[in-house]
Amino acid sequence: MKSVIKGTGYILAHGPDMMLHNGTTQTIERIVNPDGEYLKQLPDHIRSFEDVLAYYPNQVYIGNVAPEELAEVPQPWYDKACPVNERYGRFGQIMPQEEFLLLMDACDVFDLVRMDTEFVSEYKDKLADDPIVDSSIAERMSAGTDPKEVARLVEEDGAEGLYHNGRLVGCVLRAHDIDPSLSAHVMLENIAYKASCVLALLTAVSNGGIDKDEIEYVIDCSEEACGDMNQRGGGNFAKSAAEIAGLNNATGSDCRGFCAAPAHAIVEAAALVASGAYRTVAVTAGGATAKLGMNGKDHVRKGLPVLEDMLGGFAVIITADDGINPEINLSILGRHTVGTGSAPQAVISALVTEPLERNGLKITDIDKYSPEMQNPDITKPAGAGDVALANYKMIGALAVKQGDIEKKALAEFIAEHGLVGWAPTQGHIPSGVPYIGFACDDILSGRIKRAMIIGKGSLFLGRMTNLFDGVSFVIQANTGKDKDAKANESEIRKMIAESMSKLAETLLADEE
Repeated sequence: MKSVIKGTGYILAHGPDMMLHNGTTQTIERIVNPDGEYLKQLPDHIRSFEDVLAYYPNQVYIGNVAPEELAEVPQPWYDKACPVNERYGRFGQIMPQEEFLLLMDACDVFDLVRMDTEFVSEYKDKLADDPIVDSSIAERMSAGTDPKEVARLVEEDGAEGLYHNGRLVGCVLRAHDIDPSLSAHVMLENIAYKASCVLALLTAVSNGGIDKDEIEYVIDCSEEACGDMNQRGGGNFAKSAAEIAGLNNATGSDCRGFCAAPAHAIVEAAALVASGAYRTVAVTAGGATAKLGMNGKDHVRKGLPVLEDMLGGFAVIITADDGINPEINLSILGRHTVGTGSAPQAVISALVTEPLERNGLKITDIDKYSPEMQNPDITKPAGAGDVALANYKMIGALAVKQGDIEKKALAEFIAEHGLVGWAPTQGHIPSGVPYIGFACDDILSGRIKRAMIIGKGSLFLGRMTNLFDGVSFVIQANTGKDKDAKANESEIRKMIAESMSKLAETLLADEE
């Protein structure tokens, strides 16, 4: 049995105040340099919701602008208004901060989120009117807490504040008095993650025209982790998000692999479906408040708006072959193994050239490559360069080395087979997966036949190994329903018919 991609969802949640108060860079700065210039200047570099709607990469992320269109717009993009500035797109939406805070409240099942009654009254109808947020979620919003009590919880009980337009409008309580894994800061991070994950799941289900009860398994693949001091990261974000999203027929588990986790998770999901273990599997991830404003110091220093003010989320629905939708070819898998090493050429060879060679393909046989789709508007001012372009240069160089293209055609190869980056810096979010929605559309329309999704991860961040990580897979045009599967179905029907006939004969003989 083959597995196909039936639906995708991509969401962004604007979080300027969350960036100010909950992003790791800003949190650390308040500890080590509370009176420094960075924190004083930061509020002057905040984008409005209108600004983020008019930002080219955001509109690409939700599907209103194609990557090819973005490539035609001169960089940088932060100072250019996109003519398309819609909240909703083909793949998802950009949710304003006020609604997202109430969605966090609706996703809380331990009464840890306390929202100001006035704030709830002002914005609850806006969230309830969102076409993706059904009544079962809207009804979960609390009536709110007295504003004075919210302030007291933050000032006296160590609750983490929730802010909107600089005003305290709610808080998240600690879930344990001394457990650092259940501190108010971590609980806010986890609930925000869960809310963005729920929104992505609901979006993919809607986009794919899938009944919620069809989904039998959910795999969460973020860089976040939930648990207590006895099982830090023991998790299960997958099942907790499925519960709120109303996926009542699903179980699930979490897959962790730093930035490479989405690629790992999609391969696992495709294998589960291909094996027949589950018919429909959702792979999903939300956004990390820790990454908000991560490169903010560089942006402020260079007079830019702080572009890392968005929580990103995505979901991909993988199901049994329907003979139509793009399929995941499990024969073409790239693997960064323990013995691969960390040299850039070795990494790309393991993920790109080796799996292609095993299947008799050249580098040019893949129409589009999607490695780390980091937004260069964010990474270049921080000194990290254009991450996507660097990957394409390496892939192109290997194509030259193997004789697939001539050296003079390198720039043309990058333009034809590459993409510009547009994803927010949320670690796991840029890692190949932002292109899947476009890839499926391009394959179904016949514009391309094959796309390779490449996930890479920095395992050394956990201080357990110095290794890198990576995995790749290919999405291709559907090759038609598996003939063997059809034959098997036919044989099964024939066997059932023969058995029923023999049973009938036996019953008739007994009556005589």
